Amino acid sequence: MEIMEHIIDEEQENVRIDKVISSLNEEWSRTQVQQWIKDGNVMVNGKPVKPNYKCALNDRITIEIPEPEPLEVEPEEMDLDIYYEDKDVLVVNKPKGMVVHPAPGHTTGTLVNGLMAHCKDLSGINGVMRPGIVHRIDKDTSGLLMVAKNDLAHERLVEQLVEKTVTRKYYAIVHGVIPHEVGTIDAPIGRDPKDRQSMAVVDNGKPAVTHFRVLERLKDFTFIECELETGRTHQIRVHMKYIGYPLAGDPKYGPKKTIDANGQLLHAAVLGFNHPRTGEYMEFEAPLPKDFQDILELLRKRS
Repeated sequence: MEIMEHIIDEEQENVRIDKVISSLNEEWSRTQVQQWIKDGNVMVNGKPVKPNYKCALNDRITIEIPEPEPLEVEPEEMDLDIYYEDKDVLVVNKPKGMVVHPAPGHTTGTLVNGLMAHCKDLSGINGVMRPGIVHRIDKDTSGLLMVAKNDLAHERLVEQLVEKTVTRKYYAIVHGVIPHEVGTIDAPIGRDPKDRQSMAVVDNGKPAVTHFRVLERLKDFTFIECELETGRTHQIRVHMKYIGYPLAGDPKYGPKKTIDANGQLLHAAVLGFNHPRTGEYMEFEAPLPKDFQDILELLRKRS
């Protein structure tokens, strides 16, 4: 069991203990932290407290982080849209509405469940919940993902992501008519301090760079291509909102009244990388899914 200590500073004074602890690690949910407190895994100055305890300046917080419970992820037969596969790597076109990997309380119906049924060999670097997963796209974003079938492939693909040599181009429809042809958004992304379930441009965030170009201007909307230099959570959605052109259909970062598209209109269309074993550059392109294409045609008619 891992033990972590934290001293309360002026910013955290008079803040609830469960809120403080959940802010220390983006993977810790408030509900999870509250259970740790109830189970006696959290001490303040050597004494147990309740989840609503208000922290005092210089309080010493000791957290015993429980070992994660082993979760069984079962293979599930699925009709996967596989673009490429060999003994090292697989490229799959994920449909909109599918979650990439299981999480506690949600262990079925994900892309990983389907991959496990399709091939028995996936890299184990990310553990039982995310075998083979090198990078992710959101549930309601469609498009191409690379999957590692062994640890060597996983490490070499991650190296390319870190070195920013992977080509990742997305198509999106955004609110508003963008007047210029191209642009670059260079703004750090981190947890939204006002809403832990969302990301935002924040001063202490991780570096994030998105390049975009206008493909077509429509009435009240713009069809664009975005190219990622970095891969932060919700990066394109956060960056486009930040410059005043939020994604159409986006329930989290878009306006309340938007296109009814069952989620953001965002498609990972182009994926290119050097093969982890041979070093040969490979590039794949997935066409727009039908629902995206239908909405684009509708907007063209309105224009």
